[in-house]
Amino acid sequence: MSTRSSAIRPAILAMQQNGIGTVSSLGLGDPDIIPLWFGETDLVTPAFIREAAKRALDEGRTFYSGARGIRPLRQAVAEFYRRVLGVEVDVARISLPGAATLALVTALECVVETGDNVVMVSPVWPSIFQAVEVIGGESRFVRLDEDWSATPPCWRLDLQKLFDACDGRTKAIFVASPGNPTGWVMSRAEQEAVLAFARERGIAIISDEVYGTLVFGERQHAPSFLELATGDDDVFVVNGFSKAWAMTGWRIGWLVHPQKLDRQMDVICIANNTGPAAFAQYGALAALSPEGDAFRGQMLAYCRAGRKVVQEFLATQNRIRWIEPEGAFYGFLQIEGMTDSLTFASDLVRRARVGVSPGSAFAPPEDKASDSCIRICYAQNPDRLRQGLARLATAVGER
Repeated sequence: MSTRSSAIRPAILAMQQNGIGTVSSLGLGDPDIIPLWFGETDLVTPAFIREAAKRALDEGRTFYSGARGIRPLRQAVAEFYRRVLGVEVDVARISLPGAATLALVTALECVVETGDNVVMVSPVWPSIFQAVEVIGGESRFVRLDEDWSATPPCWRLDLQKLFDACDGRTKAIFVASPGNPTGWVMSRAEQEAVLAFARERGIAIISDEVYGTLVFGERQHAPSFLELATGDDDVFVVNGFSKAWAMTGWRIGWLVHPQKLDRQMDVICIANNTGPAAFAQYGALAALSPEGDAFRGQMLAYCRAGRKVVQEFLATQNRIRWIEPEGAFYGFLQIEGMTDSLTFASDLVRRARVGVSPGSAFAPPEDKASDSCIRICYAQNPDRLRQGLARLATAVGER
């Protein structure tokens, strides 16, 4: 064995694939497996969006198009917020660096230095805490409380726990609402309290709102920090086309950032990616049209139908339960007696031929409550979803 030292950062060498990737690698592409593991619907991107991208290709739109996205698309994002949230967002605050994941990384790059920490509400999408590690920061988790005595049971955020987790090295608070994997939705009052705290302490807010329109209440969009923050606040809002428009493979999203970063974003977006694919942006532009609004309504109905399938399934189960999600398209299912979600999910692929995500992927190792859960995506064909849930029930009954 070589004793030569390595220039690679130890934190990078120590990184492990998250549990979603570990489990999916056991059967990805196998037609006999019902895949409920990834955060995507089984619906294909609508034809009108695909056709717009095809036209752009036929028109030769294959060149650089600006590191922050084409101007018409940035303006369409601003119009989306005007139409859906009733707020004005200056185009100077809107950048499309590539995928929404890259938008998140861009926000982190703006505020986090080596040794800084990001406090985040969990259970949470694993890419966020892995991204924090990649840029040299530390993730601090504040778990939502489960209130099973409420009618109906619900997730609750303890604001004091969130604030107490912040210290002199905290540079950002990360919130995903509607949440992945829980479907929890942050209230307007909670957002007001977090924004006031962040302003007082000089802490940035990074708000993942990619499921913003996939919400099951009366609103068109879950409460957004854009309804409260000014352009001067250190607030970053991440959104994208993957979820509500069924465009996961397109890798295109956006970031709303503080006004003071207008000039700097030109530099950062060039350094990271030189902008999203030119022709894909014209598909995204079509997604933000009235036809795209209609599809978002269809997607919400599809998610609502999938949620009902899961509700009906759980009504027949004694060992599986959930806190009913308020938004997004996930079920975070708690299984009685399960203590190792990664092993359970791996066995489920091999023996029951159904793919789910282990709850441990969404939390630190000390979070034993999440390790008793699995995540499923229910934005699926109802019959196929029922079949997958039946396989899950059989596997749980055999344990």
